[in-house]
Amino acid sequence: MDKRWFNVAIVAVLGMLLNACASTAIRQSTTASTSKPQSVHAVARDKDLPLKLMAAEFAIQRNDLATAAKDYAEASQLSSDVAIAEQATRLALASKQWDLARTSLQRWQTLDPDSTGVLQSKAWIALADDDLEPAYAALSALATRSAENRWRPIAQVLISSENKQQAARLLDRLATPQRLGDSDQDWVAMSQLAFKLDDKALAGRLSSEAVKRFKSADAYAWSAQLALDRGDTKVARQEFAAALKRDPENLRLRTGYAALLADNGDNAAAASALASGTQTDVVYGARAAYVLRSEDKSLLASLYREIEADKSTRSGKRLYLLGQLAELIGKDGEALDWYRQLPETDEHWFDAGMRIVVLSDKAGRAADSASRLAQLRLAAGSNTSEAVDLSLLQAQLLIEKSENAAALKVYTEGLQQAPDESRLLYARAMLSIEMDDLVAGERDLRKVLAINPESADALNALGYTLVDRTDRLDEATALIEKAIKIKPDEPAIIDSYGWAQYRLGNLDEAVKYLRKAYSKQPDSEVAAHLGEVLWVSGKQEEAKRIWEQGRKKDADNKVLIETMKRLRP
Repeated sequence: MDKRWFNVAIVAVLGMLLNACASTAIRQSTTASTSKPQSVHAVARDKDLPLKLMAAEFAIQRNDLATAAKDYAEASQLSSDVAIAEQATRLALASKQWDLARTSLQRWQTLDPDSTGVLQSKAWIALADDDLEPAYAALSALATRSAENRWRPIAQVLISSENKQQAARLLDRLATPQRLGDSDQDWVAMSQLAFKLDDKALAGRLSSEAVKRFKSADAYAWSAQLALDRGDTKVARQEFAAALKRDPENLRLRTGYAALLADNGDNAAAASALASGTQTDVVYGARAAYVLRSEDKSLLASLYREIEADKSTRSGKRLYLLGQLAELIGKDGEALDWYRQLPETDEHWFDAGMRIVVLSDKAGRAADSASRLAQLRLAAGSNTSEAVDLSLLQAQLLIEKSENAAALKVYTEGLQQAPDESRLLYARAMLSIEMDDLVAGERDLRKVLAINPESADALNALGYTLVDRTDRLDEATALIEKAIKIKPDEPAIIDSYGWAQYRLGNLDEAVKYLRKAYSKQPDSEVAAHLGEVLWVSGKQEEAKRIWEQGRKKDADNKVLIETMKRLRP
């Protein structure tokens, strides 16, 4: 469905009121005043048309619409230029000076009695006076005109009304089958207007009639949106499918249908909905995202082969996507080939380079990895976000090889270039704590908090460390409580708070929060914590089940392994 005026009606109202006819009015009036020989006699200020127009324009520049409306109204009485009278009326309407609007409108109507804007302004003023019948008469006159966009000025008046119920009642009277005629877009537009006016019953009736009369893609698509609004996903799917049958190339319809399917948990179907029709880099990317969420490797492989077989021009975005998909299906060598094809001028070149570093290191080609890392550092400079990304990446690769001391050195070198870089401070703190240097870890985390006292991650990390590794339980709990206020739904913080309650001896509270954390993020470390509290609470069988679930997620998790060894006989 084409993007229609009704979707921007509210914004259009003020823009229409403050349109360019002001400058046109000045140009036309000053031209008219200089087209004949001028008198050398001085003009009284209250009769000086150019002076009043310039004063009005200066008022508009100051955003003083009330003064501008007054100056334009005075100017309109000195000129037969319709543009000046129109602008005077619109400014008075915009500044809600209703008496002045009536005066200016009378002048405008005298100069141009058949103007659409005159009828629209009459309706505006009548609605402001809560005088519905004159408003209806003016809008009805607009609706009977043969202009293609005759409903646009009507919508602008109704959507600007402060009384939505009153506006909706007027729309119900105006939007008759005779007036709406044979345009499916007008039927849909008025249904959407009714929806914006909070009259969902009227919106539904107009939509249903549009589907019945036209069976067009636009009508079905809007019907699907209304079904979604009332929570009827079954009907919404049917209506979207019907719309796509009529306009299968419509990308907006395809993406809307895909989003509906994904919201209902069917990511594979969402990807399939995008598979028909023209394929672009954006569509391929959306399909890849949905397939990835479906956790179906066969679909990933199929999509990879499809994009690989597409011989149209490969942009940097597509090359990068091919590299990502190749990685996801275990084709690291092919991924490297795709990443290497990105030109240095492409926006994805740096990210592709980081993947080359990782994959080369993974393949045991340390020299290639180091070479690309050096190339990226040269491109990034020394004190940039990209430089920080590279330090974090290099350190992580070292940590994965258990070279923690070398990784700590990388963090420290990065911080020499950027001493207040929170990401590096946080990463170094986490590594220091893992290396049992709690003093250094706490120092870095407190520096992060000095830079950003509202860093929920740093508050949680410090609080959890103190809970887990020290007896400073009250201080630790206060830190975690502050973190949870900032991010109340973050599973890691909820887990920390539950663990703090356990360490404080509040078993019931501990179980409550740890269950909540596990429901949101059932990873191995949360499983270790929840299992321990359940075990201590006498629920050993449930604890074993939770631990087993955690082992299936990550059998090598240190916290889980230590917990099970310590508690299980």
